[in-house]
Amino acid sequence: MSRSMSLRAVLAASAGLASVAALSLAGTANARPDVAAGPTTVTPAGHYFKATLSGKATFKAGSVTVTCAVSTTQPTNPASGAANQVPAAPNNTNPAGPVGGPLNPPTYSSCTTSMPGVSATIATSGSWGIAVQHGDAVSAKLTMPTGGFVLKTSGLATCTVTAAPTAEASISGAWTNGAPSRLAFTNAAVPVKVEGGFGCPTSSTSSTFNATYLVTDVTDPGSQITVSG
Repeated sequence: MSRSMSLRAVLAASAGLASVAALSLAGTANARPDVAAGPTTVTPAGHYFKATLSGKATFKAGSVTVTCAVSTTQPTNPASGAANQVPAAPNNTNPAGPVGGPLNPPTYSSCTTSMPGVSATIATSGSWGIAVQHGDAVSAKLTMPTGGFVLKTSGLATCTVTAAPTAEASISGAWTNGAPSRLAFTNAAVPVKVEGGFGCPTSSTSSTFNATYLVTDVTDPGSQITVSG
């Protein structure tokens, strides 16, 4: 789920390659899910968390699909007071809206493409965010900064795909409480700019992202990061 998860207004979405996707989850307006405001509480307050890809993450632009087998976002050393931390009470509760905040950029590796003879690498950077909103279903929104996700291919086609090319972008997802909890992005749209020569989908302006992340408590592995109303 660059203040600590201090989760207020969860993978910027970040492409999950995005699913997380974006938990000082307190007061990050650009990570707000677009849902009716209601009370949200994230627990345990003050705990650090990580998100690890379950299965594979896919990004599709035009006819080209990139699949990554490894993705994670880890908490920063607590001494630095940075991201991936549930905010301390009372900031882990918002009586009328989401809880969210900074997320360390997810990393992606072991990536392949749907094009024979073409390999892919992904680099992420900048300040990402994650927010969650309790409701009948818990919604999530991952935000990524401008140019915070860059996918490059090499081999028979040399392409560069930049997500959020002109402004930060938000990726909508869903949160499910559990042991561990899950942050999922299904056919989430991400704006992109594609550059390159033959074989590159340069006319594409949007990429579809699919990924599911397992969110675990690294402060107390016996606890679960949970969203309630």
